[in-house]
Amino acid sequence: MLKLEFIGLAVGLLLGWLCPWTFPASSSLYVAAGLLGALDSAFGGCNARIKGHFKLGIFLSGAIGNTLIAVFLAWLGQKMGIPLYLAAVVVFGTRMFQNFAEIRRELLTNRQKSDKINQDIDSEPFDGTK
Repeated sequence: MLKLEFIGLAVGLLLGWLCPWTFPASSSLYVAAGLLGALDSAFGGCNARIKGHFKLGIFLSGAIGNTLIAVFLAWLGQKMGIPLYLAAVVVFGTRMFQNFAEIRRELLTNRQKSDKINQDIDSEPFDGTK
C-alpha cells in the first residue's frame, strides 16, 4: 500500500546524499522556513493518505502555498527587523506534531481494530446464515 511512498523517500534520500546542495548563509533562514512549510505538507499528505482522503491537487497547492508563506514571513520579518519566521515555526511545527500524532493514532488503532475483527471472526462458529 505504501510501497510507492517508501520508494520515493529512498530515492529522495539517495539523491540528497549523492548531490548535496549548499546554500549561502544569508538565505539559510528562508530555506529553513520553506523546508518547515514543506515538511508540514508532507506530514499532512501522509495523514490524508492513511485516512484515505488524499488528493494530489490539494497536497500540491498546500505544499507550494505553505512553503511560499513561510519564506514570505521570513523575508518580511527580516525587512522589518522582527523575527516573523517564528510564526511559521510555531504554526507549522504545531501542525507537524498534530499530524504525526494522528498518523500514529490511526496506525495503532487500525491494527487493534483488525486484530479485534480477526479475533471475533475466529471465535464465532460459522453456521451458514447471517
